[in-house]
Order: sequence, then C-alpha cells, then structure tokens
Amino acid sequence: MVNPHRGEVAIVLDGRTHAARLTLGALAGLEADLGADSLVGVIERFEGGRYSTRDVVAVLAAGLRGGGWQGGVADLLAGDIAGGPVGAARAAAELLARAFQGPA
Repeated sequence: MVNPHRGEVAIVLDGRTHAARLTLGALAGLEADLGADSLVGVIERFEGGRYSTRDVVAVLAAGLRGGGWQGGVADLLAGDIAGGPVGAARAAAELLARAFQGPA
C-alpha cells in the first residue's frame, strides 16, 4: 500500500505495484547519476517541461530504490511501466513533488 504522506508514489512495473519514494540517500544518488550540481536544476527541468528520458529513468530508479526495490536501471529499461512514457514522466514528477512537500 502506498502512503502519499511518506512521499510514496505507486509505480507499476511489469504488472507489480511498487511503493517508490525519494529518500535522502536516493536523492543523493539521483544528483550523482544525473551529474547535477543540485536537485534544484533537476526540479526546474521537470517544472519547465525540459526533462529528458534519462532524467525520468534516473528519478524512477532512485525512487524505486528508495522504496526498497533491488533492481537497477537496466531492469527498469527492460520492464514495462504502466502508462508508458507519459505515465513514467508523471510518476517521476510526482516523486520529486512529494519529496519536497511539507507535512499534510
């Protein structure tokens, strides 16, 4: 069960629902994976609609790992994400938004 109050987002990968979330460790890994100076730049890309497929994959992989998933980027790329590319981009944007929202 996904808990949005913990910053979790449901991601359906290969028909299985995963609770993904961007923990502090996942965010640090995301920053490194994207070679970003800060997460602000990554967030600005999503807000401005200037994100790349690489950005989406990196955010999803970081979120899935933050939720306890043991796979890697290659597993994610080989898998079927519910909603296709648009669903993946929406989930990535939601992960970023929930990671920085205040308590409800």
